[in-house]
Amino acid sequence: MKRVSDNTGRMRERLPTGVDTARPIQWIDRAHVGWVLLGLFVAGVFLFVFYSYVGTFVFAVFIYYATRPIHRRVEKVVRPPSLAAGVSLFLLALPVILLLGFTASIVATELTAFVNQNPLNAIGYETRIYILLQPYIDLLRSPAQILTSPGDLQAIQTIIEQTGILTAATIIGTALMHGFIMIGVAFYLLRDDQQFSAWARDRFGDEDGLLEEFMDKVDHDYHQVFFGNILNALMTGLIGAVTYNAFNFIAPPGLGVPYPTLIGLLSGAASLVPLVGMKLVYVPVTLYLLGTTAAAGRLDAIWFPVGFAAVAFFIVDVIPDMVLRPYVSARDLHMGTVMFAYILGPLLFGWYGIFLGPMLLVIAVRFNRIVLPELLEKIFGPDDRKHLGPPVPVARVPPEDPTAGDAPGDAATRDTSGGTPGDAPGSDPPPDDD
Repeated sequence: MKRVSDNTGRMRERLPTGVDTARPIQWIDRAHVGWVLLGLFVAGVFLFVFYSYVGTFVFAVFIYYATRPIHRRVEKVVRPPSLAAGVSLFLLALPVILLLGFTASIVATELTAFVNQNPLNAIGYETRIYILLQPYIDLLRSPAQILTSPGDLQAIQTIIEQTGILTAATIIGTALMHGFIMIGVAFYLLRDDQQFSAWARDRFGDEDGLLEEFMDKVDHDYHQVFFGNILNALMTGLIGAVTYNAFNFIAPPGLGVPYPTLIGLLSGAASLVPLVGMKLVYVPVTLYLLGTTAAAGRLDAIWFPVGFAAVAFFIVDVIPDMVLRPYVSARDLHMGTVMFAYILGPLLFGWYGIFLGPMLLVIAVRFNRIVLPELLEKIFGPDDRKHLGPPVPVARVPPEDPTAGDAPGDAATRDTSGGTPGDAPGSDPPPDDD
């Protein structure tokens, strides 16, 4: 039997002879019911896994769309596809890695200068650190003594319980696992996105091309929205650098925001971090300014760290997130709806709502513009108005003037009540000739 391309044809090709194709549910026997139940079970398992890690998968989609413009250029010169995907992810993370490396070098330099200037450091900070760490170093040299000395084992358990090392290790391990899943999903989307798209079009496509149009529009809008997040991060970094440098001009003597340009750029990079965002940067800086002010006894200058926190929160954090991000992400969407998607998304779904909210908005808008008209046409019939084209303007003809063509003075003798011309209203008709 010849295989046809449409879904109905494939259905009919598999049906037994004599089965009514108008009701395909009749051909499902016990064996097919078992397969259907197995498919529903597998689908339920996948949905459960997705629901358990929905934030991780949503952020992976964001990484994919943020990296795809880079990958489109890298894959032209780098082979094989796996290497091109890995290089693209590394290039996306490279600016953040450079910023963090530069920050770590500055922190190390400042920490060394602080320790060297400490007046209590009479024996050298290397010796003091060694004295503090000596019990643990000896323990690493001879780990067997833990089993022979219950006191040491009890001391280690006490340290773990009091310092929360186990809790911190659990949190760090969970974060690393989620990060690995994000990078892995984004990697395979970059490498095999064309195959996934072709499979979906072939499996679920229709004759009208409705699915293809819907997928293309959603893909285009996702690219615009997530590229807007990257653009928002760059502009937020610029706003932060300018704001912090300007705030230093009104700083009291002896106080100021350390490395304002670097902190501004770090704020822009941190805006991509879910849940906490730029608070990773300006909250520690605020605490540092408070500590510096208190240590110097400058209670009269306490307004400076408080003012820094207010400026960082409103100008660098809230305004770009609520105004700039929707503006650069809207493009083909209504800016107001995008703004509410960014606001209501985190409130409804949590930290990943800042990405999931715009994603659901795009699906809803494209469904309303592409799919819903087709469904309404299938249900209620075709709308004749869309086949008529735009309305044709019709020239308006002015009403005919009843006095047109009369000689001057004839208008007064015209009968407006419908009688014979020349008859005055209420007068008798003229006599007949005979």
